[in-house]
Amino acid sequence: MTALQLPPLSLYIHIPWCIRKCPYCDFNSHESASAIPEADYVQQLLHDLEQDLPLVQSRPLTSIFFGGGTPSLFSATAIAELLKGVADRVAWSEDIEITLEANPGSAEAEKFAGFAEAGINRLSIGVQSFNNAHLQTLGRVHDSQQALAAVGLARQAGINRINLDLMHGLPDQDADSALADLDTAIGLNPDHLSWYQLTIEPNTRFYSHPPLLPEEEALADIQDAGEDRLANAGYQHYEVSAYARDGSYSRHNMNYWGFGDYLGIGAGAHAKLTDLDQQTVTRYSRTRAPADYLRCSDNFQAQRRQLDRADLGAEFMLNNLRLIHGFALADFGPRTGQDIQQLQPRIDDLLRRELLEKEGGYLRTTRLGMRFLDTVVGEFFE
Repeated sequence: MTALQLPPLSLYIHIPWCIRKCPYCDFNSHESASAIPEADYVQQLLHDLEQDLPLVQSRPLTSIFFGGGTPSLFSATAIAELLKGVADRVAWSEDIEITLEANPGSAEAEKFAGFAEAGINRLSIGVQSFNNAHLQTLGRVHDSQQALAAVGLARQAGINRINLDLMHGLPDQDADSALADLDTAIGLNPDHLSWYQLTIEPNTRFYSHPPLLPEEEALADIQDAGEDRLANAGYQHYEVSAYARDGSYSRHNMNYWGFGDYLGIGAGAHAKLTDLDQQTVTRYSRTRAPADYLRCSDNFQAQRRQLDRADLGAEFMLNNLRLIHGFALADFGPRTGQDIQQLQPRIDDLLRRELLEKEGGYLRTTRLGMRFLDTVVGEFFE
């Protein structure tokens, strides 16, 4: 058994409201039929954070990520007040990355300068497509012109770290249309692209009324052609659906996939925290319904689960094998408290099947393994 060491620490903040629930979305998001109670919610978020301060163990935050829902529905004033409250309670690293997910709609885009002034230094803009017909099918509330304009407005506001969220494999979408979307996104020159295939998830409108999606062979062709386009444009594929130029990886996601620690505040937020004294790793989740969350007084937790030893090794693999470069074998022990030799028979079998490869002290998933990633990581949960 190896002693656990404290990994880097991030903060995730969940803003659960949106204008309209998209038919593919299975996140904890809720349509706002009336004014959002942002002032009350900000105070609850800070109260929630205070509950977890004993678990921080003097670590500075390396990243903060506002997810949703649609966090850009909040005013810049509310975001500034919240960030000040966080800074008053937890130390930050000097080069902290603070990301806010934003909708390209005109009302939110007008707030970009205020968000930058509040401290946001990275925007993740939910474009999904530049085709108006596909945007309507996806239930998006913006059009293609607003999506194009949002990037320029973000740069005018002084936010140069920009991610564009883009989907492919949409209903009635052929390869030419999917790749045209990708070409448009590349032409906007963001430093980061999240490019991923639409999947139908339970508890969504698309699940109960499934649309007709492209065939598997067509999806594979789109993926291969898109990866070639991204590589030729200088984007490095570093995670299953993430591509970045010049090493501009999402720091928050890199800590998440690297099995780092993260606080999670807000309705339905999740957290993972290491306790050195107890030599344990625990996952937490918050009360999901916004109304219930706003009524919480002392305990915001809905669930708490301490990972057992077998879970630690398997979950480390589940996270790190999504990364194209894999992980340093030397990191396994300090992050899990386990000896990687316990997993060696399964690793050796996956190496033999050419689903994993080892090089220079790193273990990573092969290109073939990435195509069957669920199978690869499933081996460690048996």
